[in-house]
This record gives sequence, structure tokens and C-alpha cells, in this order.
Amino acid sequence: MNRRVVITGLGPVSSIGTGVTAFGQALRAGTSGISAISSFDSSGFPHYMAGEVLDFDPKALLRTLATSEWGRTSLFAAAAARLAVEDAGIDEKVLAGAAAGSSIGTTSGESQVIEALTAEWVHSGLDQITPAYAAQVPASRLAAAVNQELGLTGEAVTLSTACSASNYALGYAYDQIVTGDADYMIAGGADSVCRWAHAGFYRLGALTEKVCSPFDKDRSGILTGEGGAALFLESLESATERGAHIYAEVLGYGLNCDANHMVAPDPVSIAECMRRAHHNAGIAPADVDYICAHGTGTPANDAMEAQAVVEVFGTRPPPISSIKSMLGHTMGAASGFGAIASALAIDEGFLPPTTNYRTPDPELPAIDPVPNESRPAQPKVVQNNGFAFGGNNAITILGRVA
Repeated sequence: MNRRVVITGLGPVSSIGTGVTAFGQALRAGTSGISAISSFDSSGFPHYMAGEVLDFDPKALLRTLATSEWGRTSLFAAAAARLAVEDAGIDEKVLAGAAAGSSIGTTSGESQVIEALTAEWVHSGLDQITPAYAAQVPASRLAAAVNQELGLTGEAVTLSTACSASNYALGYAYDQIVTGDADYMIAGGADSVCRWAHAGFYRLGALTEKVCSPFDKDRSGILTGEGGAALFLESLESATERGAHIYAEVLGYGLNCDANHMVAPDPVSIAECMRRAHHNAGIAPADVDYICAHGTGTPANDAMEAQAVVEVFGTRPPPISSIKSMLGHTMGAASGFGAIASALAIDEGFLPPTTNYRTPDPELPAIDPVPNESRPAQPKVVQNNGFAFGGNNAITILGRVA
């Protein structure tokens, strides 16, 4: 059918704000969502900061799910989806009777549930584990929670391609609507702060102590984060017919997997992924007005991402900023939050900042990171980068509806 696909609802549940208004205001203001870890005992760790959603109250956001039966990550996904549908202003009865589904990305799934089960097993024995915890473990429950909360009868797909997973989910949802296999889709991602990821990144030497400073000369790593990010997608025809507010159009996406190294990014493969995304979206590099970076704040990622950008765009690329400087690295939700930020940039006319930027890196002379303060702008086309361990690269392209 080759239908045009637009975003008409945004649902962020994040450390800097829940709901599109709060999130957008915090994004524009450069608000930090970083605080001392409270979800587990971090006293044994030299580094103890993260981007936790401290005020998350699933009972206040959800209408259908029994919150005690679901893990934190599933509740993030369902709450974000609920907010996206409410923001889209579509009747839930219409959704329930339509070809509507969800695609949700994640890195760790129900990580906190798995940790709770493991603790019971270690301390009390396998026969003493809580059966309800075991039922909450499958990562497939993230998308199932979305469909159950909203009464959707279409596909419920959970994609676990780590830190680029939300872009994979957005691309999957886009294809469903383009081809006519679905009329409405909710796409995004969710993850929770957990001990094992915090410990793993620390042991890798990828965890910074207190402040994430992407593209800065003295950047030293990531801070883990959490939350749920959801976008409501439908055809342009559907949105126009019901008079919906359109944030942006999904122009296309690109995927590849270099499988070159478990953790090291490959700039050649990343550059190729950018070209695939541009080709799929029908644009040229010169059409891109802003790049929402993967921008983790590790020395390796930012250098390799910048190298790929220069390879594709030349020595004067568009501004490129990282919202991880505010949110922390929300893992499977990261490129979902990036897509929300990109849609808001197009709709509201600004570029989100890279906060905590102090010293320009002489090795990245072409990079304009939109340092510390948001910038008024009118981007027509935005590129949203998402990269992951194992070489899983995914890039989405959003544009202003013409």
C-alpha cells in the first residue's frame, strides 16, 4: 500500500519528566535526571549515580493492568503507551476494534525481577523462589503489557537488540503501517536500572562517576538510566481524517549488524547504516538538519560516531547532540527517547542540548554538540541514531509533514 506514516502521540516516562509536556520542557531546559541510586544497594560500588524515574507511580497512570502482577519494565512500557494514546487523542474503542499492535524494544527485559529471583535462589534455595516472580520474567511481556493495557488485538512484539532496540521497534511499526498490515502501532522501548547492568558497565570501564559528558574532551563514560518511551503511529490519511496533531512523519530507517566486536563500535558499519537510512527515507545527507546522537559519553562511542558522521556528511555536518547527558543511558528505551526528542524538535522548533559540555575535543573538530543550552531552530529532517553491543545499528529518519 506504501502509506505515509506519522507520529501523533508521544509517551515519555523518564527521569526528567513524565508526559510530553513535562518531558519537553525539561529537554528544552537541559534538566538533569541523575541522582544517587535508590533501586538497589549501591554502597559497594565506587560509582553510584543513575537516571532513575524516582516518581514513577504505575497505579496513577494505568487503568487496566493489575500492577502487582507485572515487573517494573513492563509497567514502564504500558504506562508510556497509555500516555502516547492519550496524547494522540484517539478513542480506545476504535483502537480495540482496529488492526492495532505494539513493538517494544529492550536490553535487559525484567532485570529487577530476575535479580529478585536470583537472590531468593541463592539465599533460600530453588524451592523457595516466589512463583509470581517467575511468571513475570519473560521479556515478551513488555509488549503484551501494552496490548493488554490498551485492549489491542494486533501483534505484540518485543525486540531485544540492546541499546538500539527502540529504533528497531519503530522501524518494525513503520513497516506494519506502510504495508497495511496494521492501521495503528505503538512503538518504543523500556528498561529498568539494575545491579547487574551497573556492575557490568563498571567492570567494562564504561561507567562514569557522576556526570555524563558526551563529545567533551574529558568524557569518561555512561550513567545507566531507565524509563519507558512510546510513540503512537498511524497513516497520514488516518491522522488527517480525524484531525490529529501530527508531530512528525517517519520517513524511513536503516539497519545493519557488523558483528565485528562485542562492544566496540565500527565507524564503517555505522556510516553504512546512515546511508541505508537515507536511501530508505528518500533523502540526501544535505537534507538532514539535526542528528539526535547515540552519544553515550564513552571515549570510544563518541569518537567512532563522530567519525562516521564526518564520513557521511563531510566536515560540516549538522548539529548533533546527546540527550543521554540528561537522562543517562536508558538502554533499550534510548532511541525511543531519541525519537520523542526528535519529534519534539521538529514540532516545537528547537534543538535539545548536550549538557555537561565543558571542553571541546580537538579530535572532534567538526562536531557541534549544541552545548549546554537548547537552540531555537526549525529542523525539517532529523536523524535519530541508535547503536548497540554486538554491532546492532539502527537509525530512524523523521521529517516535518509537507
